Amino acid sequence: MRPVYVVAAAVAPFGKQPDRSAPELGGSAAGNLLRGIGLSPDSVEAGFVGSVYGGSLLAQRVLQRAGISGPPVFTVENACASSGAAAHLAWQAIAAGVYDCVLVAGAENLTAFGSGALPLTSADVEVDQGQVMPAAYAMRAQRYLHETGATVADLTNVTVKNRGNGARNPRAHFQKEVTAADAGASRLVADPLRLMHCCPNTDGAAAVLLTSEGFARDLGTPRTLIRASVIRSGRFHTSFRDMTWPEITERSAKAAYDMAGLGPADLDVVELHDAFAIAELLHAEALGLADRGTAHRAVAGGEFHRDGRVAVSPSGGLLSRGHPVGATGASQLAEAYWQLTGAAGALQVPGAQVALAHTTGGGIYGVDNGACSIHILTAQD
Repeated sequence: MRPVYVVAAAVAPFGKQPDRSAPELGGSAAGNLLRGIGLSPDSVEAGFVGSVYGGSLLAQRVLQRAGISGPPVFTVENACASSGAAAHLAWQAIAAGVYDCVLVAGAENLTAFGSGALPLTSADVEVDQGQVMPAAYAMRAQRYLHETGATVADLTNVTVKNRGNGARNPRAHFQKEVTAADAGASRLVADPLRLMHCCPNTDGAAAVLLTSEGFARDLGTPRTLIRASVIRSGRFHTSFRDMTWPEITERSAKAAYDMAGLGPADLDVVELHDAFAIAELLHAEALGLADRGTAHRAVAGGEFHRDGRVAVSPSGGLLSRGHPVGATGASQLAEAYWQLTGAAGALQVPGAQVALAHTTGGGIYGVDNGACSIHILTAQD
């Protein structure tokens, strides 16, 4: 297997953009990436575009807007892990020697659905019974608070931290700091989760360019090495389900750490799937960033701040940067790339050398989550 590098990234700023379609947003991100490094669209040998609600042939509609027309392109749907899965497929193709230059993107316009929870597939027992994602995470939160002694204030600490990070991110949906009082005054969504404990439905797109070592060397842009690329699906069962333990994240993380030859203690930056404040605590523990039942104390103690032991969601995470579901994985890779190349500006984590990007999604009957993607990148070969 050949080494694979991320050599460029671009993001179409996140937010409410009702007049811009998913293909337009994705084409903007992809086009800006190519123009930013002076690369001809003809140099791109393949494309993988992730989206949940973008419709059929989205990859063609996105990449054609960036001048990429004719090569093999693929639209990837894997719930919130869609563009993370797209990046994994691109990594596989380059590592196997099939291509030397592949563009990965994710694009979504969620404004069309209006406010409230996003629609889930109706071909599901739990969804047919009325299950929605805020309710699922509220159940996780209730159980976590019960078992660990954490309080709603601990959920609010996550929100305040991530919204503070997002206030420094010009690409974020929310760019304003909030206080604990602000979060406590936001309306109740699903007890104990209030509105500011939930990520926004966001329109946006992101793109990253993956290449072989030779192509990266000839291109000459700053590069980061993908030390691990992992996709796992949820294990189906109908027995007891531990709502406080995202097993799919634990399993994916172990595979990624083994592939990279690294561990949680080596990480400087983590962009994880904080779709709800409780999700940061659950996934941080499953990723090994804190012992089980203690992540809330790590947040309260500043360990996950940008200047803490490990910077968790320094971009603002889904809670502040936003969650255009199919584009989230690509945007996390972009943020990780900028951190490791020293190009993160006001978000920069000093001395960042190792970053992990994690997405998980797909609430379906019988599994913890439907899909999970994890990538580990390093600044040095």
